[in-house]
Amino acid sequence: MSEELLRQQAIAGTIGVTGARRHIFLCCDQTTPKCCDRERSLAAWDFLKRRLKELGLSDGGGILRTKANCLRICEGGPIAVVYPEGTWYRACDPPVLVASSEEIVNKLGWKPTYPGLEEIIATAWEWHKKHPLGYE
Repeated sequence: MSEELLRQQAIAGTIGVTGARRHIFLCCDQTTPKCCDRERSLAAWDFLKRRLKELGLSDGGGILRTKANCLRICEGGPIAVVYPEGTWYRACDPPVLVASSEEIVNKLGWKPTYPGLEEIIATAWEWHKKHPLGYE
C-alpha cells in the first residue's frame, strides 16, 4: 500500500469514516447563494458543527458532516440531506438542527404551538375527522 493511501486511511479513521452511521450534507457557503443568504448558511453550519461536537457525535461519534456548495433545491434553505436514509430537510437554521424540543425552548426561546402531546394528538385527530381521505 502506498504511503499516501496509508495517510488517507489514518485521516479517515480519525474523523470516524469507518464507523459512520449517518452523513449530513448541508447546503452552505455557496459560490452563488440561492436557497438562502451566505451568512445564514454559515450560521447553520457553525451551529451544526458545535452541536454535533457537544453531543459527542462528531470525530468518531457516528455522524459525519459535509458542506455542500449546492444541493440544487435552491429554495427554502439552508437545505440538508442525511444519508443513508436520503431524508431531505429545509430551513435548517439552528432551531431545526436542535434534536431536543426542551433545548429549543430553553436555549433558543422557541414557543411550541401545542404545548403537550395531548393537544398535538387532539388537533391531529380533529384534522383527520374533517379530512378522512387526507389532502385529496
